[in-house]
Amino acid sequence: QVQLVESGGGVVQPGGSLTLSCAAPRRIFSIYTMGWYRQAPGKQRELVATITSRGFTTYADSVKGRFAISRDNAKNTVDLQMNSLKPEDTAVYYCNAHIAVNPDFWGQGTQVTVSS
Repeated sequence: QVQLVESGGGVVQPGGSLTLSCAAPRRIFSIYTMGWYRQAPGKQRELVATITSRGFTTYADSVKGRFAISRDNAKNTVDLQMNSLKPEDTAVYYCNAHIAVNPDFWGQGTQVTVSS
């Protein structure tokens, strides 16, 4: 069973920053597109950002210019640096590993709360 292990969630004030990290097994990390999704209460899960094995990135419009996704190929980790956080960024954030020919893998989720 593949485990994606997330860390770094918490409570932050509006305008603050947080970094989420996700560790994946080497055999997954080296070829899968890694990403972050989020799900707020009463809403559907939505894409936040992705990064391919070659380092190409995509972002949801709502986080462009504020969030940055990166991967460390030596540590098999993918980070999501979140800056200028807003209350509407409050959600459970999930790490995702995707490749077209197999089902996706998901982490257990980490809570991010933006509140004064």
